[in-house]
Amino acid sequence: MKTAVCYYSRHHGNTLKVLEAMAEAGELDLIDVTARRTVRLEIYDCVGFASGIYYGKFQQSVLQFARQYLPQGKPVFLVYTYGIYRPGYGKDMERIAGEKGCAVLGKFGCKGYDTFGPFRLVGGIAKGHPDTRDLERARAYYQGIKVRQS
Repeated sequence: MKTAVCYYSRHHGNTLKVLEAMAEAGELDLIDVTARRTVRLEIYDCVGFASGIYYGKFQQSVLQFARQYLPQGKPVFLVYTYGIYRPGYGKDMERIAGEKGCAVLGKFGCKGYDTFGPFRLVGGIAKGHPDTRDLERARAYYQGIKVRQS
């Protein structure tokens, strides 16, 4: 199964750490959405979208990238990191996928060290995350996505 993950990972690199762990579980092409280039997602069997959560949503460049490049009917999965968990993360990406007739195969989220906004004042939250357990769960999640697509 040929798979790509389109991602945004800055600040502490939490999301990229998770994706690199997933890549250990099977081949993944990682596409940084901030590296402007021509992208052909139709050549992939499955496409993931990954980001830290910013004010309850995926980072805007990931949302715009999905709107522009996600082909109709392509199976997708979502990956995100957050400082504090709240239900509903990924709804924005699910809406875009639905508009394009794409099935969402699943969502994976885990804590990530967060010093964004007011958290900077207290030295950040979710220190030490993603940790070894988070990364192992990420590998297992991606293995499940691969099994569902084979």
